[in-house]
Amino acid sequence: MCDVVEESSRQSREHCSCYAFPMFGRALILFLSVLPKHALSRGAGWIANRTIPVPLRGPVHRAYSRVFGARPEEAALPVEQYPTLNAFFTRTLRPGLRPVATGAIVSPVDATVGAYGEVRSDTLVQAKGRDYSLAALLGDGESADRFEGGTYATLYLSPKDYHRIHAPVAGDITAAAYIPGELWPVNVAAVANVANLFAVNERIVVGMDGARGGRVAVVPVGATMVGMTRLAFDDLHTNARRREVRHRRYDPPVRIETGAALGHFEFGSTVVLVCSPDAGTIEPLTVGATVRMGQRLGPLPSR
Repeated sequence: MCDVVEESSRQSREHCSCYAFPMFGRALILFLSVLPKHALSRGAGWIANRTIPVPLRGPVHRAYSRVFGARPEEAALPVEQYPTLNAFFTRTLRPGLRPVATGAIVSPVDATVGAYGEVRSDTLVQAKGRDYSLAALLGDGESADRFEGGTYATLYLSPKDYHRIHAPVAGDITAAAYIPGELWPVNVAAVANVANLFAVNERIVVGMDGARGGRVAVVPVGATMVGMTRLAFDDLHTNARRREVRHRRYDPPVRIETGAALGHFEFGSTVVLVCSPDAGTIEPLTVGATVRMGQRLGPLPSR
């Protein structure tokens, strides 16, 4: 328990540090504004997919883990068996490390809580003093209406985190959409300084009907240096060369269980999870707290 408290406290300090230096955050965003972020991100993906010579794989992955705080001991395979950095980024975990809570909405990722709240008048909170539109995030005002009065959580994945995304509830995936856009970073400095960040960055919107009713949206958001965000059940991905909106409807829908694979990030990024009032309730979360995939976030509706 002490380790959990210390980790949460450390995450909170890191999460707030950029707010103490607003000029630094603004300067960073100004610098990034002149860089070709899509080209850089594709380049980062290319580098991450280069095969590492066998004798160097262990040292490279362990060095990455030391720098970013990743936990290679949680990986399903020894680090020497990951041929590329991307293979290590997207590693699966040893069985049993992330038990999935039953009868609940669960966290789809390992992450730090960036925001939490209720959906009011089509508005979500990005950061203190910065709001954005749910309709803009989803790219569909009619769909956004379903979530009015519901709850949401913004979940930030840093480079140290487990990068796979899982289903927060059991149900049917009925639609997905790739929405091209910018590739701003999604760290604290960017969240504090880029207006409508999650609604202007590239993203994939996954729409689900919960097994007990209601509507759930899982929105993986792309970011600078994230090679791609990929789905497990479709070939949609971010940072595509064809930068056009692509919609998919699934008939029959894709049936999925709580905790099943939805996709993965090829580096850290953010997931915005939104639940309609009749899909259950995400209970209050503290900004800066750590959550783990499969952790209970709130109750499902009663049958």
